[in-house]
This record gives sequence, C-alpha cells and structure tokens, in this order.
Amino acid sequence: MDLDANRSLIAAALVHIPAGDRAALQTVYRLTSAKLFGVCLRILGERSEAEDVLQEVYVTVWRKAADFDAARASPMTWLIAIARNRAIDRLRATKQSRRMDPIEVADGMADSMPTADIALENAQDYAKLHGCLGGLDPRERAALRGAFFDGNTYEDLATRMSVPLGTMKSWIRRAMIKLKSCLQQ
Repeated sequence: MDLDANRSLIAAALVHIPAGDRAALQTVYRLTSAKLFGVCLRILGERSEAEDVLQEVYVTVWRKAADFDAARASPMTWLIAIARNRAIDRLRATKQSRRMDPIEVADGMADSMPTADIALENAQDYAKLHGCLGGLDPRERAALRGAFFDGNTYEDLATRMSVPLGTMKSWIRRAMIKLKSCLQQ
C-alpha cells in the first residue's frame, strides 16, 4: 500500500476512535506500531521500555484522538509527536529515579583501576608477549592465535590451513613451548 493510502486510512481511523471504535484503533496500530516503536526504541535504547511506552502511546491515542486535526498535521506527525513526548517523559522519569549519592560516599569506595606501577608492568608484559609472538614461525603464530585468541578448534584450523590434524597439533605445541621459553627470559 502506498504512503498516501496509508495516510488516508490512518486519518479516517483516527476520526472514528473518539466514538469508541476499537477496529479503528486496531487499524491505526497495525499501520503505525512498527514506526512508533522505532521512535521509542531510538530514544530509550531499551526494548522493554520502548514496548511499555508504545502501549502508553496507544492509550493516549484512544483518549485523545478527538484532538487530532488533519489541517494542522499529518496523522503520522501527530502520532510520532505523541510517541516522542511519551518516550522523553519516560527517559526523564528514569533519570530522576536514579538519584546520585552525595559526594561523601565516594570516600569509602575503592578505585578499581590499577595503580601506575601495575599498569606499566601490564604494558611491559603485553609488549613482551607480542614481541615473542612476532618471533614465532608465521604458520605456528597463525595456528596459536587461531586456537587461543580466536577460539577455533584444532580441526577447524587444520582444515583452514590445509594440513593434517596431527601437524596442526604439533605446530601449536611447538609454538607454545617457544612462547613459554621467550616469556621466561
């Protein structure tokens, strides 16, 4: 169905809702719910919150359909404005309910970030690991990375690199021995 036909159907249905026409509300819902849900989800970022707000939107449409004026706005513009406003209201309400503790509470909280000396040590370990990995035979390095960093099975790696399974296992074992030796230096 084209856009103009949908617009006409939505506008006609909105006119019948104030009289309590449930079928008209169903028509509006069927033609607009996906778009309005997208608006709510984009603003709220949480699917369950967006679903709740979408329900509120159609309750509002049910109660306020008489306020719709086709001369002032298209039906989708009116509906999107309702969805947007309801989503923003929900966003504001949830932010207010997450009140912040006073700054004094921070005195008793431990800093979970590593200290400078530990961060430096970690950086040195990282550099050493990558240096040792760089010293491996390219096939062994690729096999080791595939198995331990990418989570591939030995069988998958053997198939991908076109070698027998035993050869793949040998490459990985040799690479681990060389890596251990390099890291212990």
